[in-house]
Amino acid sequence: MSLTDLQIKKLKAPDRGQKTYFDDRLKGFGVRVSQGGSKSFVVLYGPKRKRKTIGRYPEMTLAEARTIAKQTQADIALDDGATELPASSTSFTEARDAFLRDSDERTRERTAQEYRRLLLRHFKIDKPISEVTRLDIVKPIDMLKRTPSEQKHAFVAVRTMFNWCRKRGLIETSPVPPLTFRSQSRSRILSDDELRAVWRRAETFGYPYGPIVQLLILTGQRRGEIAALRRSWIRNDVIHFPGSLTKNDRDHALPLGSIARSIIEGLPDVGDLLFPSRLSDEKPFNGWSKCKRVFDQELGFGDYTLHDLRRTFSSNHAKMGTPIHITERLLNHVSGTMSGVAGVYNRYSYEAEMANAINRLEEALINQLASRKNF
Repeated sequence: MSLTDLQIKKLKAPDRGQKTYFDDRLKGFGVRVSQGGSKSFVVLYGPKRKRKTIGRYPEMTLAEARTIAKQTQADIALDDGATELPASSTSFTEARDAFLRDSDERTRERTAQEYRRLLLRHFKIDKPISEVTRLDIVKPIDMLKRTPSEQKHAFVAVRTMFNWCRKRGLIETSPVPPLTFRSQSRSRILSDDELRAVWRRAETFGYPYGPIVQLLILTGQRRGEIAALRRSWIRNDVIHFPGSLTKNDRDHALPLGSIARSIIEGLPDVGDLLFPSRLSDEKPFNGWSKCKRVFDQELGFGDYTLHDLRRTFSSNHAKMGTPIHITERLLNHVSGTMSGVAGVYNRYSYEAEMANAINRLEEALINQLASRKNF
């Protein structure tokens, strides 16, 4: 089953012993229910599928348990390898690069790429790995207070790296302190005037960032999903995102509207990957910060993120009266109306309804651009 809070609450205690219910969304993660009725989150890890108890429910939330389970499995996976680096003379840079090479082989491509981005961007430490101090770690993390999500992700990346170093004998103890973060959920959506300005700017900004922004507005997908888009995934005017790319690890079929199709058809033919990076045709675009900084210069505002376009997409569908379960399908959400029993038994694809909703949104955008009317 795909575990939800409601399902966990309804799980009945076995007549004797224990029973474990595993989650479809994260392999090896589940809830163990004991005879007395207590419920604990567990995770299986390693080649021998060892079991580890994460925490009690409801003291620990389902979301927290999933995050810890993922990190546990990643740490164990990275612990299986070996390193030939001499502990006494290894620099931070050498240790980081060895960790990233190991990550490339042992973790999901998306995770390895994120580790690489975060460590290279935020942790520029010029000293032996054994001499790195707590201050060397905390200072760059504290500088990210204005971007709490980035701050938390940077902390997880550097913590994972130093745990990897400790397990390989490069350091005796990790200098990364047990920090906690409080992040406030963003609620920013772009106004119609702001969305129009972003669209107009994207029309003239050029490849690849301009078309990426346009497709984010039209499809509501995550930036990494659009950046990694391949021609081979598009069949009969439908994008078939593989589960290896999506956040919830599920395949996702998204109908394309006529404007989105014309944008894709107008892209330069550089291979299967629609938006390759500058350095490799086999890796997706990743120059987000630099491009957005230049992109926003002529907008007059920059207090938005590309993920806010996804939230705006959802809000505009609500304005138009798109049923919530159709919007959730478009966004590839597995919570809300499509979770629990409904998600298990309802296997209808809603492709026609999704295509209709996409076309209506594109029509509304055309009208807005032409007449400045609201959605």
